[in-house]
This record gives sequence, structure tokens and C-alpha cells, in this order.
Amino acid sequence: MISHSGDLGEMSILGNKTKDPLRLAALQLRSAAEQQALGYADTLREILQQPATWRATVDLLGRAEAQQPFERALQPAPAHIVLTGSGSSIYIGECLAPSLQLALGLPVQAIAAGTLLTHWRSVLPPGPGLLISLARSGDSPESAGVVNRLLADAPDWRHLVITCNAAGKLATHYRDDPRVSVLVLDERINDRSLVMTSSFTNLLLAGAGLPGARADGIDAAAVERLAQGVQRIFDEHADALAAIAQRVVTTVVYLGSGGALGAAREAALKMLEMTGGAVTTMAETYLGLRHGPMSSLDRSTLVVAFLSPDPAVRAYEADLLRELSRKQLGMTRVLVGADIPADLLGPDDLAVDVAELATVGETLPLLADVAVGQLLALFRCLALGGRPDAPSQGVLTRVVEDFALHQETP
Repeated sequence: MISHSGDLGEMSILGNKTKDPLRLAALQLRSAAEQQALGYADTLREILQQPATWRATVDLLGRAEAQQPFERALQPAPAHIVLTGSGSSIYIGECLAPSLQLALGLPVQAIAAGTLLTHWRSVLPPGPGLLISLARSGDSPESAGVVNRLLADAPDWRHLVITCNAAGKLATHYRDDPRVSVLVLDERINDRSLVMTSSFTNLLLAGAGLPGARADGIDAAAVERLAQGVQRIFDEHADALAAIAQRVVTTVVYLGSGGALGAAREAALKMLEMTGGAVTTMAETYLGLRHGPMSSLDRSTLVVAFLSPDPAVRAYEADLLRELSRKQLGMTRVLVGADIPADLLGPDDLAVDVAELATVGETLPLLADVAVGQLLALFRCLALGGRPDAPSQGVLTRVVEDFALHQETP
């Protein structure tokens, strides 16, 4: 039994059932001081500011000062592009890699910064290449550690840093090295909460702005349509997501295809982080679910399905969801996409049907997927009596603590 008393009102918990339903408007109506005291002020603000910040980021990408770092990094043309980061940041790379490879006609892959730090000789493709470091703070030990190592030991690789922190190590340590270019995003998206929310989606949007990569339809008009669609999610679907999060949810499985697997992994991490591990999560592809993980779905498993805008991919996804229905697997489902077929939904399922997602290519819908995952995690954390801004009670810190960087064995 989990209980939470005091000023929280609508979020008092007894046996995982709230006295009153969670409502987004009620959370917003509390004063800034109350929100801060209850531990959700930063996370809520940073989730809800995303549509406005996407407009600002796409505006920044259209300016010469933002395009210059991209152009410098791409000259001379690289043979390979590797996207790197740690934690949420590597999932940004996983979201971006398929669309960038298709648009640029170059091999593009995502490799975690920790893997590059320990195994760069065996995992880094032969140069010359471009390493794109994605980072909220740019201060995690492995972030600068990887750049330092490759500058010394793989000198034919160039570097592009995309970060939210103008004062971070990645943004400041390499100003005199012509091999490193830096793009710093708006300070508003340097999230103060422990978890990455607006920083994640804006870094994803910025990475998709590489010159030559906009064949996926990423422009100001498309971002505006996306922003309007996600604002409608906040306005029209948030309370339904909150109601699902208040149920006895012990496990959540997130499904995504292609780049959406990165979005699924990020959504899974958000739920894991914000609930301090009280909810078990898994991210998988639709086709991969059949190869063992499907056996884990029980009557307390929430299935969150990010649907592809590509009709051929959607057909595979729909087949899997219908199979889950036939086998009566899972508690309930949240489906995110455009033009969601009614037969994919059971009586307790929720369709977050956003028409705009059919008109903005394949990369931008991932921002909407992630936003839905953020809301579910926020509400589940609050339903359990947690504090989304600092949910792990000191186990995790906003920036990973320093650790020793060991020298390679000759």
C-alpha cells in the first residue's frame, strides 16, 4: 500500500487508487511554489513547453549562425556518420540514424558514448567520418572523454556537438580545435528536471536539421503542424493518459518500428526513471515482440504502441496488435498515430489519434510519440506519490557523477 498525504489532494494514494482523478489542469493551477514543493514544477513545465520550443529551434536552424557549424562539420564530406550520447541522448541517435542515412546516402549509425569510450577501436567505422555528440549538459564524463580520445587517436574524424548547455564541457573545451564544431540550442531547453524531456525532443529536431537531411519534410511549416498536433494531445488526451496511469500498472511495453524504436526506448526510460523502478519497462519492435518478449505480457501490462505513418510498416504493426487481441495479452493499450483503425482498439484502449502526424514525414512524429511517453511517466510517478523532478531519491543525479577514465592497454 502506498500513501501520500498533505497538500496533494487529487493525488492522494491508497492501494494505488486515487481519491480523485489526476487532472492536468489541476496540476497547472497550483502556484509555482506549491508545484516546486510537490516536486513536479520543472518536469511539467518542460514537457508542456515543447511545442513552443520546437518553433524556436526550427527558427534557429534557419539562421546562418546555426547552419555554419553543420556546414563546417560536413566539409570535407564524411564517409560515415556516427551519432553518440549517453542515456537518453543515445536514443536520440537511434531515432535519427535511419532517416539521416536515407536522406544523406551515407552510412549512419548510433553508438553509445560509453561503448566508444571502452571499445572505439572495434566499433568505430574507418575514417574519415563525422561524430555527432548529442548532449543536454555536455558535462557527463564520457561525453568529453570520447571526443578527447578520438581527437588524439582517430584524427581523421571531425566532430559536431549539439548541446543545450553553452557552459558545458562539450561547448567550451574545443573552441580552438578546427575539427570540432558546436551548435548550442536555446537555454530554455537545458532541462532542470532530472529527466530529459524538452531537451530530448529539441536535440532530435536539431539533429534532423543537418543540411541535405530535410528530404523528410522537416521545415517550419511541418514543425508548426506538429506543434499544433502535440498541443492538442496536451489539451485533449492528457487526462485520459492520466486515468490509464492511475490504474495498477506494474509493467509497460513500448513498441516502435525503425527510428521509433529509439522513441520507444526513451519512453521506457522515462517511466523507469520517474517511477524509480517501481514500474518495469521494455522497448521492442513489433516484429521482435513475437520472438520471446510476448510471453511477458500479462493482465497488468500496459502496451504503448507508436504507429508508423508508412502504410507498409503500419500493416506489420497492425497484424501484431490484432494478434495481441486474439491472444488476450496485456491490460490495456495506448496507440499513438494518425488514422488509427477502430479494430485495433479494445473497450479499455486509448487512441491518441493526431491527424497532423500523417503530414510531417517519418521523423517528426517521433517527437509526438516521446511526448506521450513523458506524460504517462509523469502521471504514473504522481499516482505513486513520487516527485518527477527528482524521483530516485539520490540514486541518480541530473548529470552523471565523475568517474575515472582509464587508459587503454598498449
